[in-house]
Amino acid sequence: MRFGRRDPGFVIAATGLLLEARIAGRSANVRPVAGGGCATRLAGLIERAIADGGQAVASFGIAGALSQGLKPGARVIGNEVVNAGKVYRADATWTLWLERQLCPAATRRIAGLNHALSIPAEKRAFEAATGAAAVDMESHIVADLATRHGLPFAVIRVIADPVSRALPPAALAGMRPDGATDVGACLRSLVRNPGQVPALVSVVLDTARAMPQLLRCMQLLGPGLGFFDRG
Repeated sequence: MRFGRRDPGFVIAATGLLLEARIAGRSANVRPVAGGGCATRLAGLIERAIADGGQAVASFGIAGALSQGLKPGARVIGNEVVNAGKVYRADATWTLWLERQLCPAATRRIAGLNHALSIPAEKRAFEAATGAAAVDMESHIVADLATRHGLPFAVIRVIADPVSRALPPAALAGMRPDGATDVGACLRSLVRNPGQVPALVSVVLDTARAMPQLLRCMQLLGPGLGFFDRG
């Protein structure tokens, strides 16, 4: 599948979902990689893209809120990423440029985890422990690899999951290794537990609110997700 233009200089956009990768790939000078929720797979894809000449890395996609004030559709720019007690600082110049272009957006600390937080009490406890406002499954991998390779990184996220909602098992089962939706796994989960249908509908609706905002972010930032214009 072809995403965007392949100029010699490009920004790597690290995502979990294939749909997020498709949105990022509409921006010229961006090479998207979708990890499908697997940290090892995503790290390998980023490493290969760096070897191909990637000049910067962006964590791009939807996220779960840890802060009560962040609602579905809210834009979040990560100025820091925290994982396992380690804090990584995003590129200051790029982050400032993102703030100007994506206003209104919250600039906050982002947490990275290899698994989803599905219970509201877990989310609130994790916010208290980390000081992060949102969580995703890619930003910590981006931050670590970019830092080790001496590359700038940025975090561009849109909230899809509010802190008050418990994620149903069907939502957690519904991603294939390539980041595409595993409809069969979702249906099997629903057959086993039909009572999760209302919660799954809420997840789908909030994701549908978040994705147009993610597309709008890409449009506002332009080629390279703003990296080459940051000054």
